[in-house]
Amino acid sequence: MLPAEGFTCFPGKMWDKVLSKVKKAVVFMDDKCAESLHWSGGANIVFEAGARNLKQFSSFEAGGENEPKAVFVVSTLLKGRTADIMKDIIGLSHFQYCVVFTTVAHSIHLIANNVTAELEGNPVFEKFEEKLCEWMGDMNYTAEVMHAPVVFTRVSQQLLLVPTFAHLFPLLPQDLDTINIKRPEKKRFGSLTDVDMPSLTPELQIEIKSLASAVNSMFEFTSTREESFAVGPMSRLIAGELANHPQAKNRRKTSTNKASIVFIDRTLDLTGAAGHHGDSLVEKILTVLRRLPGHTADVQVDMLELTNLQRTPDCQPTLAPGCLAQTQSPTARLLWETMLVSKQKEAVMEVRRQLVEAASKENLPIKMSLGRVTAEQLSSYVQLFRSNWEALERHCEVLQLALATAQTLRHPTLPRWDTCLALERLLLQALGDSDFAGVLRQLLPLMKPAAAPADQKPVSGSSLGSRSGEDECGPDELLVLLVYLYSLAAEAQPADDEDEEEVEKVERELIGALTLVITREAELSPLLQKLTGCSCSAELTMERAHTAVEGVFETLRELSHARDHLKHFKSVYTASDGVHQATYRPFLRQVLEEIFHPDRTDCPDIEHMSGGLTELLKTGFSMFMKVSRPHPSDHNLLLLFLVGGVTPSELRLIREVVSAHKPGTQVLVLSNRLLRPTDVPELLFTSQRLMPDIGV
Repeated sequence: MLPAEGFTCFPGKMWDKVLSKVKKAVVFMDDKCAESLHWSGGANIVFEAGARNLKQFSSFEAGGENEPKAVFVVSTLLKGRTADIMKDIIGLSHFQYCVVFTTVAHSIHLIANNVTAELEGNPVFEKFEEKLCEWMGDMNYTAEVMHAPVVFTRVSQQLLLVPTFAHLFPLLPQDLDTINIKRPEKKRFGSLTDVDMPSLTPELQIEIKSLASAVNSMFEFTSTREESFAVGPMSRLIAGELANHPQAKNRRKTSTNKASIVFIDRTLDLTGAAGHHGDSLVEKILTVLRRLPGHTADVQVDMLELTNLQRTPDCQPTLAPGCLAQTQSPTARLLWETMLVSKQKEAVMEVRRQLVEAASKENLPIKMSLGRVTAEQLSSYVQLFRSNWEALERHCEVLQLALATAQTLRHPTLPRWDTCLALERLLLQALGDSDFAGVLRQLLPLMKPAAAPADQKPVSGSSLGSRSGEDECGPDELLVLLVYLYSLAAEAQPADDEDEEEVEKVERELIGALTLVITREAELSPLLQKLTGCSCSAELTMERAHTAVEGVFETLRELSHARDHLKHFKSVYTASDGVHQATYRPFLRQVLEEIFHPDRTDCPDIEHMSGGLTELLKTGFSMFMKVSRPHPSDHNLLLLFLVGGVTPSELRLIREVVSAHKPGTQVLVLSNRLLRPTDVPELLFTSQRLMPDIGV
């Protein structure tokens, strides 16, 4: 087995522990664990293991009279809200046997209960077992509580996600202000790089310790001794926590495999996350199709074309959606891998090829055509299967991926992607030629409120409307463009006091214009709902929209300083030299090129975190004699953990850089979410970074 294969097997093996207990049980699972299961085989594997039913972990669910056994799978601490929901479910049921799996290790439960001493056994879990028996109504009934780190999920051979931590995001300067408010003036931190674990909120400490514990479990399973490295303040905290994990010391002594893990903060390159330059089919699918409820990495695929049903204004048939997570069929899995890491043209051609191959196997009357692949062509191929139930069942996984592709290619909002790409290219060239105020001013003509229909009455002081052109940028796209531009603000021509006054003036105009755009929306997108705190446009007032937009600009102004503390990776921008246009230089590419540089120089920005006495001695001796310090390229397996999300186009970039610089190295990407451009404003402007939801 190749070293990386042990890591990609890990999620499935952890689910085996849960599945061994589900026979004849009703299984209750929270959304985060359900997303992990979704990419690890889905509900099928739960029922194949003998479960009677699978339900949402909710106070409104319960077991039936003839269902005496329950299994709970949760991603949170066993206290507070989680315990209350469990008590509600048990109170409404007739259970005599309860098994609880939590992804949070017992050591973290001790910390959450303010226990610092090392205790034998699992006293917190044992105490909770007693509570379960109490809630079931008989202390002689059976209860089991155990830890199962079902937080990782294999999305592809190259990518493992941890959806349990999907909302973990590197801290921003305003978070530093919040931390400093509670500290004495003389002990306040000067920058985010100075922040340590004890200064964080208890919730964020629990979140970081839980993530480090999950990564440690993965290294334990694969018998791997790791060298940890960090690029960025949040990565430093996570890598430091992993380096000092109490159970890691013994593991490192007995491990037979070796690997390097590099944690990288997403905030060091928001240009790559917000940009539309990736030429990735999957990025477009994730952007234009609706998300599966409760998921961060999968979408709803409309299956209507595989039926004979008709959708009319009077008749809206209810159909279970398809999805991208196809784990059963090897053919579909390979197709998904191609879609994820190839350029759009290659990916779409592979989708067509697989459809043609499937139709040929089933002797379906397919009309071959060469040239450009269109949505209509893919749909016509898919519809051949609806009259043959056996063929449809055999190729259902490939058909879902093909439908996702066709529905994306003909989606009415897809032209906005090309509009955003063109605008980003213009802004990139303008940055090197003018001051920031001049570049910002170019965004003003884009701030067009939606056109109001003639018969529409004004609501909340503003008339509502819709976009006349499909390629017109809506408020979501405008927010993404603002993030893209402000993340590159430091690359503009140097500004004097007059220029800064001009920037403030243009910002005021942009705030006013964007406020008007938002209030004119007939329907608020999920992003706008979170940003304004309003569930519909009728609730939204001009004042609320204005306050929300002002908050957005406060955050935007700090984005260009994210790399200020770095010495080597200060810029992601290459200015025009008169011959070549200005270009974006991906931060990840720079880091990987530095790691694989043949000279193996020590880069001050890639900080080694696998501490301990040995490392301190090495550092001391290196002052007097030549002692080689650990380097990320020391081992044949490199793990890259992108804290805050990774884009599909970055997966392709990683593959290309590795094959160009060090083809023998295996690189496995880990991250807490698969990003689409509109995720970035949501994580920046609406998430509670210091107060993650830990279920308490």
